[in-house]
Amino acid sequence: MTVLVVGGSGYLGAELARQGGAAGRDTAATFHTRPRDTPGVAWHRLDLRDPRDLERVLDATDPAAVINASSGDADWAVTAEGGMRLARAAARRGVRLVHVSTDAVFSGRRDTYDETCLPDPLTPYGAAKATAETAVRLLCADAVVARTSLILGDGRSGHERLVRGLATGTRRGVLFTDDVRCPVHVRDLAAALWELTRSDRTGVFHLAGPHAVSRHELGQLIARRDGLDASRLTAGRRADTPLPGALRLVLDGGASRDALATRLRGAREFLTS
Repeated sequence: MTVLVVGGSGYLGAELARQGGAAGRDTAATFHTRPRDTPGVAWHRLDLRDPRDLERVLDATDPAAVINASSGDADWAVTAEGGMRLARAAARRGVRLVHVSTDAVFSGRRDTYDETCLPDPLTPYGAAKATAETAVRLLCADAVVARTSLILGDGRSGHERLVRGLATGTRRGVLFTDDVRCPVHVRDLAAALWELTRSDRTGVFHLAGPHAVSRHELGQLIARRDGLDASRLTAGRRADTPLPGALRLVLDGGASRDALATRLRGAREFLTS
């Protein structure tokens, strides 16, 4: 069965494509600007804003399943409308859909969010992702919506690059002590998504790490792993800035972890082992 990874040139998508190719699975992936050089993966250019482009790629790949790992940030046309367009096409063609969403669909007003919680976003990005996942759940009865948190772990994520820049003095800024998430390792997350894609499970899953850590604590863990001076990381409070969004977003993924064979490690584990 062919699995199409939409957003395959992104950070998570590239790991999904790599794992698919390494396992000898029939894997295709999409890119917007340039493809990756991934053995065993067929690449197709895709603009999710263009309905004809989407149909062309689906015709060419004829997938049995699609993993939507695209990241259009707050671009409504890509993140919301593109996600809805893909859900409609998957439903019409009878294609299994695994849709990657985010903890940003929540406001942070609750202490924790389990798989039964409904979106109440505060930011344009959160609203776009909430719209897309709602469309997926309405249109594709056998789909998976997989909400996740900060993705890192192999040294190449944006947060890890930021921390290295701050610790070496090549970048300026602060890391917030009151901005709390549940980071997950990119390899663990991709493996869990592949497990779900190849299963018959449906519904909402929370694929985040079990450790809730602040951006500042996370930065210290990254700096120590990389042999950098963690004392050079300046602490600050997001509540003292005009930045929008929730301060504390803790995904309770206990039910999801119980359902999966893939183990999702917490940041305090994978950044110190």
